[in-house]
Parts: sequence; structure tokens; C-alpha cells
Amino acid sequence: MESAIPMHLRTERTRQRRVPDGYAPPYPSFVARHRTDVAGVVMAYFGVQYRGTSSPLADEALAEIAVLFVATDGPSHWDRAWHVDQAGFTNVLSVAYWDDIAAFDRWFAPARDAWTGDPHAGAGVGFFIEVIRPAVESYETLFSSPDRAEGVAVLAAGMSGEVQEHAYWGGMRDRIALSQTSDLAPHGQAQLIVDGPRRRVIVHDNLCLIRSGQDWSDTDTAERAMYLDDVEPVLRAGMDFLRDEGRPIGCYANRYAAVTAADGSATEKSYGMSWWTSLAALERWAESHPTHVRIFGAAMKYLSSLGPSAKLRLYHEVSLARADEQFFEYLGCHPQSGLLNAVDGAKDPAA
Repeated sequence: MESAIPMHLRTERTRQRRVPDGYAPPYPSFVARHRTDVAGVVMAYFGVQYRGTSSPLADEALAEIAVLFVATDGPSHWDRAWHVDQAGFTNVLSVAYWDDIAAFDRWFAPARDAWTGDPHAGAGVGFFIEVIRPAVESYETLFSSPDRAEGVAVLAAGMSGEVQEHAYWGGMRDRIALSQTSDLAPHGQAQLIVDGPRRRVIVHDNLCLIRSGQDWSDTDTAERAMYLDDVEPVLRAGMDFLRDEGRPIGCYANRYAAVTAADGSATEKSYGMSWWTSLAALERWAESHPTHVRIFGAAMKYLSSLGPSAKLRLYHEVSLARADEQFFEYLGCHPQSGLLNAVDGAKDPAA
């Protein structure tokens, strides 16, 4: 059994894991393995926001960003999803990943101007960019199956064998290489920068992002019905809680998104992605909040009833970013959009 932390990122621990060396997890899980020369990655969310179920301007912009993604220095992988936010706006997310930061830097300046620049100002549709550039020692992944990568793992060289650090509270932290020596606590205060019609936010060090996904495309009729009838409604309730009421417990913003194909057609995939004041705040919600306790209970009942025959695929990626590894910009968006929520609580980031 492997450690989730690759050999080249291991160091002498000054902070202990939550489990002993002999711990054996009850079921297999896997992590993405990047090439050893990859020092960091880019995770970039390009969002468009509008009222109602459709917008010709949004559709035009989505087609334009798709063209930019295949241009020189574009991302190695991107995907698209949509959700309805707490203010009732439809948001479409085009999420792109790079493991070549220099290529991203070359690509980003004209792409930013095209997305949140003057051509879209005053258009009646909101546009936003949310980017973090975590070092490889500052994020982790986890997959229930090693044969289908999602998100940042698509950029990886491959998957690990079965890893030890999972299936216990605290495994998420233990899979992050930086946790060997750091408490990963937040530091600093959020700042709002007004640049004409644009609003930029610089949050604080160790801002936490989680993207946690579900893929039921391989399930048979009975398993699909079990997931959609018994698990998904509980998951949705928890995601709605974080979206609408998450700020007091440290969740700046949550989006429960339905994944689509590039042309907007539906798939049988979804993910929740949320910005947190800290990894500790995310851990507290996961370990003890009633909304997540219900999600965990429904998932365990589902998986225990099906055993190894379950075809539902689960994954997540959890990242921490310093303030100088962040870029958040909003144009024409409502004031509860994304990391704009961080500004009001900037004086007291949760530890």
C-alpha cells in the first residue's frame, strides 16, 4: 500500500498524521500522480452569470472562451458545468487546468481582457474569473477508481496504487504534503480592489478550495435509481445549505454544478465546489455538521448495500492557495458572487 504523498514530496514530519503507521483502510482509493518536474498547477474558473434559463450573450461568450482554450498555451484540460446560485442567477462555469504556469501566464492576459474586459462591461450579464495556482505540495486528490480521471487529475502522469491515507476523518489533511510541517492555517485579511466596473478580491493565505464530484454514467438502472432517489437529494440539501447559509461556518461560496458536454448537453456527472476560509473549517463541516453527517450516512448506506458491484465513481480535489497565488475578478456580478463574500468577513478568517 502506498502513501498518498509521493516520495519526492516526503519530508520529516513535525506534525503527526491522524492514524498509526499500520492503519489499513476498509476499501481502496487512489490519488493522481504528477510528473516529478511539475512544481504547481493552475485551476481557473471562468464564469458567466445571468437571469433565467438562457442568454444569447452568454452563449456567445461561452463559444469564445472554448476557442481560446484550444489556442496556443491553452489548458491541457477543461470542462463545463452550470448551477443556480443563492440569488437565483444561472452561472455557467468553464473550468480549465494547466501544469505549465509559464504557458498559463502567456495565455491569460488576452483571455482576461476578453472575459472581464471592456467588451463585456455594461452588457447586462455578469462575468467572473477565479484562479488559484497551488504548488503540488498544497493540494491533494482522491478517486474511488483509478481508471477515469477528472479535474486536475487529467493532467497527471497516472494514478497511484491503493493509498493508505483515506476513509478516516483527517485523511484529507494527511494527503497534503505541506501538512507534514504546516498547520495550514489562514493568515491575513481579504481586500477588495475596485477597478472601474471590475471588482477584484485578494483573500488570505491558505484559502481552501474543494471540488468533489460524482459520476453515475456507468450505473445500471437499479443503481442509478438508488443514487438519484436516496443519495442525491441528501447531497443537494447539503450543497444548498452551504450555498445559502455556509458563511457563518467558514464557507465563502458553494456551487453544486451539473456537468455538461462542451456543447451544453447534459451528462450524468455533477460536482460541488466551494471556497473555504480554511481547511480546518471544511474539516469541521465534514466531520460534525448535520448536513454532511446526513450525506455521509446516505452514501455509506448506498455503498454498503452494493459492495464491490457499485459503479458510482467519486472523486475530489482539495487545494490551498497563498494570497499571491490567487486571482479573483468580477464584472457585472451580484454582490454575493463567489469570493466577493470574503470581503465582509475579512477581519477574522476561521482558523
